[in-house]
Amino acid sequence: MVKLSVNINKIATLRNARGGNIPNLLQVAIDIQKFGGEGITIHPRPDERHITYKDVYDLDKVIETELNIEGNPTEKFMELVLDVKPNQVTLVPDTDNDITSNCGWNTFLHQNFLTEKIKKLKRGGIRTSIFLDPIPEMVIYAKKIGADGIELYTGDYSIGFMNNQLNCINTYIKTAEIARMNQLFVNAGHDLNLDNLSFLIKSIPYIMEISIGHALISESLYLGLENTIQSYLKRIKKIYK
Repeated sequence: MVKLSVNINKIATLRNARGGNIPNLLQVAIDIQKFGGEGITIHPRPDERHITYKDVYDLDKVIETELNIEGNPTEKFMELVLDVKPNQVTLVPDTDNDITSNCGWNTFLHQNFLTEKIKKLKRGGIRTSIFLDPIPEMVIYAKKIGADGIELYTGDYSIGFMNNQLNCINTYIKTAEIARMNQLFVNAGHDLNLDNLSFLIKSIPYIMEISIGHALISESLYLGLENTIQSYLKRIKKIYK
């Protein structure tokens, strides 16, 4: 059954908007795990506009489930994750000015660069995922560069689902099937929410992990954090019955 990893970047954004320590990022991470969240995802960016590098070290001390750190493998990022050694690192090709991650890697064009980074991560005993668009050809090179798995960028899926263009799932299914055939695990993330989650998982039931942040944190303003996490978990469990 797919695991729910909660991205807490938006909690850090809210804290940083005012300064100080409200909301308390560490306490939120602890509570998410207590409420049933099966992992914590963070994406420290070079400008530290939400998750700071200090946050990463502090969070590492309180995560008892799974810590997934996302980011572009710059020298500074690699030093950080090789020092912290999280359960999983997800390599994302974002630039300094991106508001949010908006595309996957071209694993063919960047295979030498990514191969070098993945070798270092695997020597550190870190499970490594590559952020990919639903392009089947990219999976073959994800395998060649040594990745353990892929994370499907689901931004296009969320747009298609919202516009009732359900055939948008077809390229995701094909990409995931090729990953599975090549013994790569499949994760998914970006713009997933309570409305579009079920169709994705029913279509690709062997997804290992979903990472949800913006929607889940936004929904919790109305429902409360515990109720929101439980709503996601109930939705997931219902799919597998």
